[in-house]
Amino acid sequence: MSGEDDLAETLSRARFGDVGHGCDEREKEPPVWAQLMKVQSKPDRDSELQAMFEQVRAVEQPDSGLVRTTVMRSQHDPEVVYVLVVFESEEKARAREQDPRRQEGLKALQASMAQVMDGPPEFTDLAVLMDT
Repeated sequence: MSGEDDLAETLSRARFGDVGHGCDEREKEPPVWAQLMKVQSKPDRDSELQAMFEQVRAVEQPDSGLVRTTVMRSQHDPEVVYVLVVFESEEKARAREQDPRRQEGLKALQASMAQVMDGPPEFTDLAVLMDT
C-alpha cells in the first residue's frame, strides 16, 4: 500500500472514531443520535414560526442531552421546514420526551403551534455515522 493509500485509510477510519492511536477516550463516548422532523408550515407565518422555535428552545432543560438544533427551509417549497436535533444518545432523547418540566412548557405552546403548523410533524430517527 502506498503512503497515500495509508493516509486515506487512516482518515477514513478516523471519521468513524475507530483509529486506535489516542482515540481511547472517544471510543468510550455514547453513540450520538439524531432526529429529523419535517414540518409543514402555514403560508406567510415566518415570524410566528421563528417565535415558536424560540419558545421551544426556552423550555429546553440543560440536562436534556440535546447537542444542537438546526432549522432549515426547503428551497423548493418554502412552507416545508426541516428540524434536525442531535442528542448525546437515544436514551437521553427518549428521557427528554418524558420530562415533565419540558411537557409543561410544551403544553403552553400548543396553541401557537396550531397557528403555525399545517398538520403534525413527520419524524425520522437517525443513527449518526459521522459528524465532522
